[in-house]
Amino acid sequence: MAAIKVHGSPLSTAVQRVVACLYEKGVDFQFVPVNMAAGEHKSDNFLALNPFGQVPAFEDGDLKLFESRAITHYVAHEYADKGTQLLIPGSNKDAAVLQLWTEVEAHQFNSPASVLAWELFYKPIFGKVTDAAAVEENEGKLGKVLDVYESRLSKSKYLAADYFTLADLYHLPNLQCLLGTSAKTVVESRPHVSAWVKEITARPAWSKVLAMQKQ
Repeated sequence: MAAIKVHGSPLSTAVQRVVACLYEKGVDFQFVPVNMAAGEHKSDNFLALNPFGQVPAFEDGDLKLFESRAITHYVAHEYADKGTQLLIPGSNKDAAVLQLWTEVEAHQFNSPASVLAWELFYKPIFGKVTDAAAVEENEGKLGKVLDVYESRLSKSKYLAADYFTLADLYHLPNLQCLLGTSAKTVVESRPHVSAWVKEITARPAWSKVLAMQKQ
């Protein structure tokens, strides 16, 4: 049995981020489903793994982690000799560029993209009514972020380097949601962003994440 366990739901974008990283690294893991509809993420057993009662929770032997970006950061470093090189080895300057774009994803991209994913992708699944005003507001916010990306991606194939890194991987879950909604026009109207999105969503590791959702 794999030493690594990922607890969560395949529908969770945060869980998808972790699983995508593990598939990129080619590291074996056990996926432990958490029935959030039944409130399993608020049980005492789960709260011992993630005290905030959110997915994912992660175990690697005696190590217990939560928060998807912290988990992927650990995996990328701990298993640096395996699979895809998701980091930028070398100088502090190179590492700083990677850190910059992971921060941009977390603090600039994630907020409007998450709102749009919730309003346009998840609400219809759960039978809830989409808030049109929230969609309009956050499409505008996301557009401003993607204008910056368009400029960056006109000079670099990927965000932090000329190869795929954590900075690109972090975007995959929310981007995948948006591609299935009317908000895809915000992405597709920017040619360099559109090409980047097509490239990263076609990765074999990401295909495995999508396959998990269908099981």
